[in-house]
Amino acid sequence: MPAQQKKLIFCTAGMLSFACALGTAAAIGTQLWVRGTILCTTGALLVNATGPELHKFIGEIQYGLFSGQRVRQCGLGGRPFQFSFFPDLLKIIPASIHVSVILFCTVLIVFALVGAGFFMFNAFGSPYETLHGPVGLYLWSFIACSCGCLIMILFSSEVKIHHLSEKIANFKEGTFTFKTHSEQFANSFWTILVCSLVHFLNALLIRFAGFEFPFSKSKDSGTITGAVDLMY
Repeated sequence: MPAQQKKLIFCTAGMLSFACALGTAAAIGTQLWVRGTILCTTGALLVNATGPELHKFIGEIQYGLFSGQRVRQCGLGGRPFQFSFFPDLLKIIPASIHVSVILFCTVLIVFALVGAGFFMFNAFGSPYETLHGPVGLYLWSFIACSCGCLIMILFSSEVKIHHLSEKIANFKEGTFTFKTHSEQFANSFWTILVCSLVHFLNALLIRFAGFEFPFSKSKDSGTITGAVDLMY
């Protein structure tokens, strides 16, 4: 492939990696990871609410990795409540999983920036061997993609398996009991998915630029080298 096309491919991959780093950094600071509604079961059972009356007992909840907010509805109007994971909710959430999600987000940002730098270096400079060459590009893309997948798996398990929304909804609630009515992942969660797909695309771009995978070696070259050695 001509050098100009390789430069264009590496520049594109570098800009995509840099955009993913910025997107992940922005996603960490938002409260747009999960959105849902919570039902005040205690209040609904007290008045035997059904149909349209049930909406008076359905509040809202949204949260991210560090903070969030909920609006509790128990028949007397909405009452907003702000909360933070650190240190308020550490006793009721799976803290090890939550901290791991934040840690992998940080690693994703770091390696996305590293990958962007090396993509640009390979586009405009003279690439070194090993970590500065194609092997390094595959390595940074693989690590960033793997971190994105781990973030989604861990956070999904925290929300769905450990019922994170219900634990948050019942935080500091002594009389009323809340249950998750609906729940869906929001924009920041899907940003991580897009970033993972982008890093996988970058690996394909490296291959499209004409570089073999680091672990693939040509058998013919070894055979020819061996024959030449025998001649001498």
